[in-house]
Amino acid sequence: MPTEAPIRRPALSPSRASDFKQCPLLYRLRAIDRLPEPSSPAQMRGTVVHGALELLYALPAASRVPGTATTLVEPAWEEMAAARPELTGDVDPAMRDRLLEEARALVAGYYRLEDPTRFDPESCEQRVEVELSDGTLLRGFVDRIDVAPTGELRVVDYKTGKAPSATREAAEAKALFQMKFYAVALLRSRGVLPARLRLLYLADGQVLDYTPDLDELVRFERTLMAMWQAIQSAGETGDFRPKPSRMCDWCAHHRHCPTFGGTPPPYPGWPTGTDHAEPAA
Repeated sequence: MPTEAPIRRPALSPSRASDFKQCPLLYRLRAIDRLPEPSSPAQMRGTVVHGALELLYALPAASRVPGTATTLVEPAWEEMAAARPELTGDVDPAMRDRLLEEARALVAGYYRLEDPTRFDPESCEQRVEVELSDGTLLRGFVDRIDVAPTGELRVVDYKTGKAPSATREAAEAKALFQMKFYAVALLRSRGVLPARLRLLYLADGQVLDYTPDLDELVRFERTLMAMWQAIQSAGETGDFRPKPSRMCDWCAHHRHCPTFGGTPPPYPGWPTGTDHAEPAA
């Protein structure tokens, strides 16, 4: 008899953690109700660029030259279209051509930041999963993990937009939350403190490097535990309240939000056979 696939426990990912911080109702609509959202050109372009860079690092180091890298953009689009047809189904040929051209420019711009012919990453688009001491399950995908010959770990994330122009503190809060999440996951799964967290902003050629310390990551780990406890408490009752902010202007769920006169759908209950992990791209 065929065996049933094991049920995956609900888990916390960087994107869902950011959703809950921004607005508990947004978290519910995305992670529990799983309401569809329109795909933006920026999301499609970002997915293609990430896919092209993953394909690039699958090649031998000597072959990772700029001319080859830009030819990988179209195969990356085709992979995205096959894996996630909901993203590309309504894209007309002119829009597709424009997005591919923009993606090629971003991939070409990557060479201002790094020379991929000079090193081999340990992994690309690496799935990470770890259970913390209180039972909180972290799950997600890391764009790239580099390991030096001496054992130091570097976590790298590609951003297809521009570097934030806010203050250092605000930039850390927005851009480094995801990286600290992965740093905690790798610390607890491998027992290694990442030596560097690196954000590569392809649109304007900026690099943001950050060196975490152990005490900082332990504090951040406690923050993630507390957040998961708050999510589970809300999940028991369905009491995910809206949290109005400037980010509401970009939200796709106004008709389900009481702040805008909308009504959330009936609460389906806390999920038991699904997860809240990062999408594959």
